[in-house]
Amino acid sequence: MTATLERDERVATPRLAVAAALVTVVLWASAFVGIRAAGEELAGGPLALARLLVAALALGAMLALRPAPLPPRAGAGRLVLCGVLWLGIYNIALNEAERRIDAGTAAMLVNVGPVFIALLAGVVLREGFPRTLLLGCAVAFAGAVVIGLATADGDLAPSWGAALCVLAAAVWAGGVVAQKPLLETSSPLMVTFLACLIGAAVCLPFAPAMVDQLGDASAGTIAWTVYLGVVPTAIAFTTWAYALSHTSAGRMGSTTYLVPPIAVALGWLLLAETPPLLAIPGGLLCLAGAALARR
Repeated sequence: MTATLERDERVATPRLAVAAALVTVVLWASAFVGIRAAGEELAGGPLALARLLVAALALGAMLALRPAPLPPRAGAGRLVLCGVLWLGIYNIALNEAERRIDAGTAAMLVNVGPVFIALLAGVVLREGFPRTLLLGCAVAFAGAVVIGLATADGDLAPSWGAALCVLAAAVWAGGVVAQKPLLETSSPLMVTFLACLIGAAVCLPFAPAMVDQLGDASAGTIAWTVYLGVVPTAIAFTTWAYALSHTSAGRMGSTTYLVPPIAVALGWLLLAETPPLLAIPGGLLCLAGAALARR
């Protein structure tokens, strides 16, 4: 009986990891739309701080229901790096970028991140460079480029928006590579909670502006801000951490190539940003590349 249960658990864990990764990419895709909507009234820094404070409250409530030990002190440096880069700088850069370019284009540009992740993980974490991983990244990135060209409407020329998206992709990759070893000894929920607190600390200089702008914001903007904190941050970053703890950083990063086609579809439905026909083959390439990279 014990052997059967252990075998079932080994089979179930990869399936749960895949399910967690899929939940993550869908919720992260919705974040591009939420940032675009909330960014009409909130600047990048104030929005990042508000989102992270909401996320910290939600994660704190989860931890109250399901306590977890603190990470070992040896991982403090990596934890700070993850929080500063991914939860702090990434959110500020992406928020400011989406005040300048549409959600679909931002999603495409940020998704050069998995290429950085695969390269960094191959060197820093010694995950290597499997042929299917590199080929899958190339195919999926080509799809992301197609989507970006399809949705750019001539606005993809070098700009602060594009530059900020590339910056967000780079710091995201650094945050993921810093996070991966922490998950070998710590709860995904605890790591995400502490990273959120560190990211919020990075954004504290924006507190006065956050208070002023939220005071003048509409109910819709406040609702989007709460949504961003609870769903794409508290929930999706935790499901990401769980999935990452059961696979390599390079392969996990490749699954986020599914974000651009979902972001384009959500932008079309919720923001009336109509994607051209060329976005469809781009989305199919993203799906094919993500599947190939995970083989």
